[in-house]
Formats: sequence, structure tokens, C-alpha cells
Amino acid sequence: MKTVSRIYMALIFLFLYAPIFVLILFSFNDSSTMSRSVFSGFSMRWYQKLFSDRLIMEALRNTLIIAVVAAVVSTLLGTIGAIGINSLKGKWSRRMAMNVTNLPMVNPEIVTGVSMMLLFVIAMRMMGASLGMGSLIIAHITFCLPYVIMSVRPKLLQMDAHLYEAAQDLGCTPFQAFFKVVLPQILPGIITGSIMAFTLSIDDFVISYFTSGTTQTLPIYIYSMTRKRISPEINALSTVLFAVILVLLFIVNVRQSGTSAKAARLQAEAEEAEAA
Repeated sequence: MKTVSRIYMALIFLFLYAPIFVLILFSFNDSSTMSRSVFSGFSMRWYQKLFSDRLIMEALRNTLIIAVVAAVVSTLLGTIGAIGINSLKGKWSRRMAMNVTNLPMVNPEIVTGVSMMLLFVIAMRMMGASLGMGSLIIAHITFCLPYVIMSVRPKLLQMDAHLYEAAQDLGCTPFQAFFKVVLPQILPGIITGSIMAFTLSIDDFVISYFTSGTTQTLPIYIYSMTRKRISPEINALSTVLFAVILVLLFIVNVRQSGTSAKAARLQAEAEEAEAA
């Protein structure tokens, strides 16, 4: 039975990751066309061409600016929102607030994109502006916000509700109690939410497509490349994006492992002290 389960898991991982490994392999292919699935020799030419392409670099710059701003703002607002929801009195109030918060996650992206486009067009017409970087940032903050709240709130639920009050009883001001007691407890959730918001912002296409105006992000630029002759540069670009996401996931996992090990060590020390 174990052999069958291992073979089954190996087939699943092969199905999931084989296309990515093929893409990475062919990003080093010397061939100038993607129609021939033949590896004609190792070359870095497509990476050199990628980083010398002005349009791709401009799209990359726009994507990173939008992702960083959206991650920072959504992390700040999401943390405040999670604390506010957690402090609501009444089970139904918290449940209603979470249902409203989770609505953008279950709403189809095309519906969100079209509705935001209509809203921005009306707002921009009143202000005499047009869709662009500003509308993209607002749209990305909007759909990243629920994921941050979803990452931070479980940490608030795991925390002892009396720690904040105990810190104030020991002489801390409300701000000191928050930054010295509450913030360290929920920091892993904040970091996870911010990285999730960053990766979601980089990856988004549908909502960005409807709210971008003349501003191009990497997903939109890649889509425009696929409508004409596809260059092997897209392999190199996809490999770079995959590497960035892989590094971010590695950082999250290492931090979560360190936090779990620290919590286990502190618990063991407390049990030893109690036994003594």
C-alpha cells in the first residue's frame, strides 16, 4: 500500500512540476523559435535579451511598484481590520464582518475587474484623470486586503485575550501594550499576509487588465506577447518569476518553522519551570 501511495504522489508531483521544469530547461535553449521542441544547445541569450528589453523592464518596474505599494498598504489596513473584527462584540457581528471581508475572494475576478473598471471610469471622469497606475494600485489593494485579514486573524484567535490587559495592568500604555505584546504574537501572520499580497499582486492579470488603462504590468505584457509571434524570452521571464515566488515561499516556510520551534522551546521551558 505504501508503494502505491508513493507512486501516486510521484505522479501528482510529476504532473504539477514537469511543465515548469521543461519551461526552465528551454529558457536556456539556443533555438530562436518555440515551435520546435528540440534543445539545440545551452545559451543565456534569452536572459540577456530579456534584461535589455526596455518594454519588459518598464512592465517589470510597474509590476514591482504596484506589488510593493499594494502589499504595504493592504498589510497595514488588513492588520487593523483583523484587530477590529476580532474586537467586535457578538458572534454574529464577527461572522457578518468576515463574510463581507471574504466576498472579494469568492467573487469571480472578471466580475470584480469589470465593476472596478466602471467605478474608476466614473470617478476618473469626475476628476479629469484616466486609468493608470493609481487605479491599478487601488484595485490591487482591494483584492489583497481579505488575504491579509485571513492571515492575521488566526494569530489573534490563538493569542491569549488577557495578555493585552495584563500588560496594561503592569504599567504599559495601550500603544506600548500593543507593540510589545500583541504585535510580536501576530507578526508571523502579518509577514505571511504581506508576502501573499505581494505574490498575488505580481500574478494578477484579469483585474489588472480591466483597470490598467495604458499602464502595462508583466502579466498584461506577457498576454500581449502571446497574441503575436511568441519569443523564447517568455520562457526566461517565466523562470525569473518562478524563482522569485520560490524564494518568497522559502522565506515564509523558514520563518514559520523558526516561530514554531521557538514556541515549542518556550513551552518546554515553562513546563520545566512549573515542574521544578
